[in-house]
Amino acid sequence: MNSQQEFVLSSIEERDIKFVRLWFTDILGHLKSVVVAPAEVESAFDQGIGFDGSAIEGYARVSEADTIARPDPSTFQVLPLEADGSRLQAARMFCDVTMPDGQPSYSDPRQVLRRQVQLAADEGLTCMISPEIEFYLVKSLRTDGQPPVPTDNGGYFDQATFNEAPNFRRNAMLALEELGIPVEFSHHETAPGQQEMDLRHADAMTVADNVMTFRYIMKQVARDQGVAASFMPKPFRDHAGSAMHTHMSLFEGDENAFHDPDDPYMLSQTAKQFVAGILRHAPEFTAVTNQWANSYKRIVYGNEAPTTATWGMSNRSALVRVPTYRLNKAESRRVEVRLPDTACNPYLAFSVLLGAGLKGVKEGYELDDPAEDDISNLSRRERVAMGYEDLPASLDQALRTMEKSDFVAEVLGEHVFEYFLRNKWREWRDYQEQITPWELRTNLDY
Repeated sequence: MNSQQEFVLSSIEERDIKFVRLWFTDILGHLKSVVVAPAEVESAFDQGIGFDGSAIEGYARVSEADTIARPDPSTFQVLPLEADGSRLQAARMFCDVTMPDGQPSYSDPRQVLRRQVQLAADEGLTCMISPEIEFYLVKSLRTDGQPPVPTDNGGYFDQATFNEAPNFRRNAMLALEELGIPVEFSHHETAPGQQEMDLRHADAMTVADNVMTFRYIMKQVARDQGVAASFMPKPFRDHAGSAMHTHMSLFEGDENAFHDPDDPYMLSQTAKQFVAGILRHAPEFTAVTNQWANSYKRIVYGNEAPTTATWGMSNRSALVRVPTYRLNKAESRRVEVRLPDTACNPYLAFSVLLGAGLKGVKEGYELDDPAEDDISNLSRRERVAMGYEDLPASLDQALRTMEKSDFVAEVLGEHVFEYFLRNKWREWRDYQEQITPWELRTNLDY
């Protein structure tokens, strides 16, 4: 037994933990959980927890059903007490999913990201990520097909004191801090009920785990206040969608490999090649960073969400924005990828972003000049004339582009790649079959 495992066992005893949640995700990013008693944790470290992989979408065929969840002791955290009066203390650990022989499961999104992290490590690089996570607080998650009702009428940076959940962000930040997930900023976003929380930068795997935990905690805190949190990319027609703007940088030891004090943009050659990789492969991986049919209601012209594979200095209409805050501060030099939405699978999304950037660095991609226009308001003719490449505008376009991508297949692995496509094509067919209220209003009397 290693020292991390011993620490977990002693913490369970000292903190009087009553049960431990072992977490992992399916290919689409749904959180899965199995609860074990404290007395079983040592056995879980030694042997793992067996489960029927064929019952988890995308995990295994029936003939390969035996699958094992192996808790990662480095992810142990005590969960905040739930507001049910029980005072029963719980903890959580994320798991790596393996086959019975100990080999990593080819279906585990955490393993997909670990491969890209290792490729970076082989080059002496560590990827650091800081996400800005947007979501909506609504009075309830309606199931009648009608739009939800926001908890407030606030706007950007509003205090929004008089609403259905006045202490939500304070309580949410405290809960995250208890879990060791530091929040850099928290504020009301542009739309009624819309919130944003920015997590402090950490390595890619830690941040992916933190995003999954974040979504769980936000829903729990919202429920405790009698409201609901939604990470749907675009729940309202007339209000902004919810993005997960992803700040990325590469470090060589303690040195930021993205910083060059002699460059006009303070960007190193490595940073430029990394950005060029993301831009070149963005149309291929958009289906991963924006995986729902609803995701493409956010990526429309006239909004700040990116619609072309472009980059710019402080340009919020570009796919990759280079922030100009603290330009001379080496450790702050980073790029902001504005494509992912808040409902992506963070393990797969970070995998394709990191994989594309690393490919750009390894193969020496060249970066074009930055875009200075407000791209969201350009016509298609203007975009073509300027040489801007459009991103997929719907899930079916994104899937057609992804199907042809050797790059995405290599990053995700054959099984995840094929299952993801099958699942999403099924979603698209279901979406196409819907008859919307707009169609009935527009066409019924034809």
